[in-house]
Amino acid sequence: MTFVRCSLLALCAAVVLAAPSLPLAAQTSPNPNSAPALPAAAPAAPAPTQNQPAYRLPPTQLAKAIALSRIRDILNIAGSLWGIAVLWLLLATRALAGLEAWTQRICSRRWVQGCIFFAIFLVIITLLSVPLDWISQHFSRAYGISVQGWGSWLGDEGKSLALTLVIGIPVLLLFNRIVRRWPRRYWFGIWLVTLPLLVLSVFVSPFLAPLFYKFQPLEKTNPALVQQLEKVVARTGTHIPPSRMYLMIASTKTTGLDAYVSGFGATKRIVVWDTTADHVPTDEILFIFGHETGHYVLHHIPKEMTIIAIGLFFVYWACAGFAGWLARRFGARWGLSSAEGATPLASRAGFVVLLFAISVASFLMEPASNGMSRYFEHQADIYGQEAIHGIVPDPQTTAVAAFDALGQAWLEDPHPNPFIEFWLFNHPSVEQRANFAAHYNPWANGGHGRYFSH
Repeated sequence: MTFVRCSLLALCAAVVLAAPSLPLAAQTSPNPNSAPALPAAAPAAPAPTQNQPAYRLPPTQLAKAIALSRIRDILNIAGSLWGIAVLWLLLATRALAGLEAWTQRICSRRWVQGCIFFAIFLVIITLLSVPLDWISQHFSRAYGISVQGWGSWLGDEGKSLALTLVIGIPVLLLFNRIVRRWPRRYWFGIWLVTLPLLVLSVFVSPFLAPLFYKFQPLEKTNPALVQQLEKVVARTGTHIPPSRMYLMIASTKTTGLDAYVSGFGATKRIVVWDTTADHVPTDEILFIFGHETGHYVLHHIPKEMTIIAIGLFFVYWACAGFAGWLARRFGARWGLSSAEGATPLASRAGFVVLLFAISVASFLMEPASNGMSRYFEHQADIYGQEAIHGIVPDPQTTAVAAFDALGQAWLEDPHPNPFIEFWLFNHPSVEQRANFAAHYNPWANGGHGRYFSH
């Protein structure tokens, strides 16, 4: 999903489409519809010495990783800025004011006018984002990252648009009504509505994923792996039954590696990609599983939701002030009308000014959000390495090998630009994660781990 759609739906509480999941793969990986390829029999790197990094790539792969990382970074930043520019252009050209006037002419019912307006609006911003999505998919295929055909890719784009309309229209209608009903404190009302939607988004996220991928019970497809995973379950005391372990059939679109945790309460589950199960040694899968288990044991999902909720309180307050200033400064030029309420933001075209402000805030707040995520991911890395202590022969070697496999599969640059890492990465770089794992040995000299006493 593009930045604008995430801004409009996630930050405006239509977060059901962007439900928080905590995948092990790094931030620079493509979207779920474009995944990385497993490298073809690359020679194993020698064991790292004191002065050598744990994650390294052969020269041919290194050149590809550097080039692809630059392309990903450019597309990521360009997508964010393009999304903001699209909203500005729609306002500055009076296209939205004209669209609102047209809906009022063809229909007298307000809610129907709103449905038509926001449906066309969401379709427009989606179509304008397709070129960048296409470029991303093109390079994913060119570098052997995606094996998904163009027909399947277009089908996924259509499904994303359908979900955007089904969820986005009623949410935007509700928020627009809140602005009309409480023109002075509408941001607080929107914030209150956002809170239950945040919880709902996590709860229902597992039901949306099957629209794009097939899932199978892991205990039926790989019972031997489930038996090994249950050792980690017993050690961590998470009581995750095999019935909540799933295999995602990712190989129809990718040969990449991944695993993730999703859901909440009765819907929580751990998902392993079939490519991971088929190509990664069992010991490394146990580490990945331990990492994902750590997100639950360390309560990362409720912690993240709480931090987001607190942050959105101030973001909505600041965006309301910024949007109000924009409406006063440019409202007449943009054709905004205040006839429907005390503020031009009460009109539907005016409401997009608020969405524009939120999009700008979302872009500027990205480093803080990603920094929080990197912290949680580092904690999960430590937990995963400690969780397999006593289950696999060498937790350090196992963790490093898992990170190397992920880095090679996603063609991760071993030395990413520090600023790019700060701004865009929601996981620590593979280089940092592998180096930490190689030197993390709290059990030396009779010590114990941070999360396990034995």
